[in-house]
Amino acid sequence: MDNSICNQSVLSAIIKTTNFAAIKHKNQRRKDPEKTPYINHPIGVAYLLVESGLEDVSVIQAALLHDTVEDTDTSNEELVTVFGEKVAGIVAEVTDDKSLEKMERKRLQIVHAASASPEAKQVKLADKLYNLRDLERTTPEGWSETRVNEYFHWAAKVVAGCRGTNSYLENELDKLFIKRNVNI
Repeated sequence: MDNSICNQSVLSAIIKTTNFAAIKHKNQRRKDPEKTPYINHPIGVAYLLVESGLEDVSVIQAALLHDTVEDTDTSNEELVTVFGEKVAGIVAEVTDDKSLEKMERKRLQIVHAASASPEAKQVKLADKLYNLRDLERTTPEGWSETRVNEYFHWAAKVVAGCRGTNSYLENELDKLFIKRNVNI
């Protein structure tokens, strides 16, 4: 296949996915003092995967979409229709069941991390890295230092189940855990 055609289809897929995520997250903001547009988060998660050397388009698409089912009116069926089974499947693996209580969702993230696919583990690693870097940068409104520390310790348990899938992301996470004196 002509490399320019292949590159164009990859580019088209990424732009289509980014546009879809931007529309779905258009009215959402992060909880930081600046009220950063939420779309910066999934784009940042996808960028961390690219920065790590990952070239799997489906995983990058899943990173862009990873919060759509959990935090917008998007259904998994819609993702299957628009992006296919593989992308929707990765998103499903990293999506929390919002009908459960928060502490149960957090517990299940730890439990499910080890059995997730390598693709989902990489999205999860990039998501945790993005969130932890954000916490290092600024404290979300309403969060105490204790809550920030609890998030770091919980994230380390989720990351433990994802190890062995992306050494770049794991090393970057370890730098943050060491800085915070979190057991890894």
